[in-house]
Amino acid sequence: MTGDLRPGTIVQYPYLWKWQQERGETEGRKDRPVCVILAVRGSDGLTHLALLAISSRQPGSEQVAIEVPEIECRRGGLSDLKRAWISVSEYNYDIAERSFYLDAGEPALGRFSRSFMMKLASAVSPLFRAGQVRIDRID
Repeated sequence: MTGDLRPGTIVQYPYLWKWQQERGETEGRKDRPVCVILAVRGSDGLTHLALLAISSRQPGSEQVAIEVPEIECRRGGLSDLKRAWISVSEYNYDIAERSFYLDAGEPALGRFSRSFMMKLASAVSPLFRAGQVRIDRID
């Protein structure tokens, strides 16, 4: 699977929330679907990833999230969720080839459409520029 990680790909991943990191936690509590929002091959030859959490819970007031349309849930392999939101107020950073959390043998759940990914990309652009809500998973 690490060779097929491109924007829009949905995979299972033990996402570490910002509030968990602030409490000193270093591991995500459970595997959850995440969306690859950015996959960049660096000059080091490695694939650098930005991953957004997908949740079936409506976001709290401290989170910024976009609801996933039903058609995108089906495309993303999330049909078992009645409703889903993608958090765009934080992201996990990982390196595909060195990740302790990505399973190279596990297939992707699905993939969001290009048009939905454009909507997500415009929502997270300020997040990337601010650089304050990146949660590193590379230690």
